[in-house]
Amino acid sequence: MEKPVQKLKLNRTVSVAPMMGWTDRHDRYFLRLISPNALLYTVMITAGALTYGKKLDLLEFSPEEHPVALQLGGSDPKELAECAKLAEKYGYDEVNLNCGCPSERVQKGKFGACLMAEPDLVADCVDAMKQAVSIPVTVKSRIGIDDQDSYEFLFNFIDKIAAKGCDTFIIHARKALLDGLSPAENRLIPPLKYDTAYRVKQDFPHLNIILNGGLKTVESIQDALTNVDGVMIGREAYTNPYFMAEVERAVFGNNEVRSRREVVEALFPYIEKCLHEGTPLKDITRHILGLYQGLPGARAWRRILSEQAYRPAANTNVVMQALRVVPER
Repeated sequence: MEKPVQKLKLNRTVSVAPMMGWTDRHDRYFLRLISPNALLYTVMITAGALTYGKKLDLLEFSPEEHPVALQLGGSDPKELAECAKLAEKYGYDEVNLNCGCPSERVQKGKFGACLMAEPDLVADCVDAMKQAVSIPVTVKSRIGIDDQDSYEFLFNFIDKIAAKGCDTFIIHARKALLDGLSPAENRLIPPLKYDTAYRVKQDFPHLNIILNGGLKTVESIQDALTNVDGVMIGREAYTNPYFMAEVERAVFGNNEVRSRREVVEALFPYIEKCLHEGTPLKDITRHILGLYQGLPGARAWRRILSEQAYRPAANTNVVMQALRVVPER
């Protein structure tokens, strides 16, 4: 079902990264219960999948997820423009072009991080998308690829795309090694170079520069925000989702965040609705396993959800059972 376009002024101070296999619509609904203010991103959806696949299955999301951005993978300007139109038609608040994923499959499709070697093509893609929609069009990239890792390389990449009207760049402050490292290794092995992203902001003060990579503490986020316009949190927001409550308090000054138990209780109606629609319980509960990380009962919480949610008739009783083994907070 197509949705009206949401005309929101996006707050980019903190966002949650697009993470393949993780940040689906169920995870985003759950995270929104914890963090009312973070900008949420979909997993990367390829332009080909949207062009030839089941659009409703790929694009449907809950209104409660706003603000939410659609990340696209692709390299054909015309195709990406059509996909951007779909993003706007379905009510997404932003469309983002992936120029940072290093996986071999993505490289074969000629998108992701390998596009950093073709700034003119990326600029054409962004130009086509911007002409097609009124919602923001943004780019997510690395700081370089392989031996193309000089600051001049990154400067040229951003300069050419910004000239087409893109004013927001999300920079994962590691270069990508396209041959020899897995996507997981590419998130860990190339060293983080925050200073490179900070230099981009200094050289392009009129652009919104969002820092991504390795941000796991409130202190690191607050430090980054003195140098750039926003931060994007990745794995920490998934493996330790209640970290986003800390962010709400410290960054947004929101002291009305839900407790963990209140988050779960607020999730029950959503779970019931999804179960009624035929969604298996495990598809939802896999995202909440880390909610009690570091607290007494966390292991039992994970065990109950992991073992029981996969049963064919599993329902909210499984979550209620798991709640009984964790603290009332």
